Amino acid sequence: QVQLVESGGGLVQAGGSLRLSCAASGRTFSNYAMGWFRQAPGKEREFVAVISRGEGSAYYADSMKGRFTISRDNAKNTVYLQMNSLRPEDTAVYYCAATARGGGSRMYEYTYWGQGTQVTVSS
Repeated sequence: QVQLVESGGGLVQAGGSLRLSCAASGRTFSNYAMGWFRQAPGKEREFVAVISRGEGSAYYADSMKGRFTISRDNAKNTVYLQMNSLRPEDTAVYYCAATARGGGSRMYEYTYWGQGTQVTVSS
């Protein structure tokens, strides 16, 4: 089992920044690819970014490229999502997820999920 706890969400004005954190416990963190997803009200959950196991190479959804940065600190068992130039359409609950597989953009690839953290971007 892997337990995931997100933090760092909140209310921010458009153009602002937030850094989300996801703390993992239960298994060897570096063995898991870590993803971020988000779900806006009335919409399906969508892929944001993923970072691979170990040292971590990153992959982003097109709309997040250049604005969001995913990173991981294996010593702290934590994955981060730095979000810059936030827009009202980024408002959503953000979830982190873990997989012992390669990790990609599809929800079914992930075994473990956090409870989510709310991000609200005001215009």
